[in-house]
Amino acid sequence: MWEYEHSIETDATPQAIYGLWADVPNWGTWNGEIEKIEIDGPFREGAQITMTPPGDDAIVLRVAEAVEGERFVDEARFGDLLLRTVHRIDRIDPSRVRVVYRMEITGTGADEAGPQIGPGITADWPDTMGTLVGLARR
Repeated sequence: MWEYEHSIETDATPQAIYGLWADVPNWGTWNGEIEKIEIDGPFREGAQITMTPPGDDAIVLRVAEAVEGERFVDEARFGDLLLRTVHRIDRIDPSRVRVVYRMEITGTGADEAGPQIGPGITADWPDTMGTLVGLARR
C-alpha cells in the first residue's frame, strides 16, 4: 500500500467546504488540474464522476461515501490498483476546522506503482486545498 495525507486549517465552515465539493461541475474553479468534469447525477454515494486533466485521458471516479458537512471518498480503479481518496473535515474548535485529503493506493503492485504515480497525483493538493478553503471563506 502507498499512502499520502495533506491537511490545511481554516475558519471556513464545514457547510461551505462541503458545498464546494458537492458542486462537481465547478470543481475547476478551485482545482487547476481539471480541464473537464461531469457527474452522472446528484453528488452522493454511488455517483460516477468523469474528470479530464489537461492534456490527459478522462479518469472515472466513483463516490464511495458522501456525508454532508463531514467527508466524501472517491475511488478510481486502474487494473488491479485501487486509488482511494478521502476528503475529510475535522472540527478543531467551534470556529476552526482541518481539511484533510488522504490518498491510499492498494492492490496488486501498489508497493511499486504507488511511489511512481502517487506523488504526481497529490503534488497539487496544497495549492488546490488552499484555493478551496479560500473560496469557502467568502
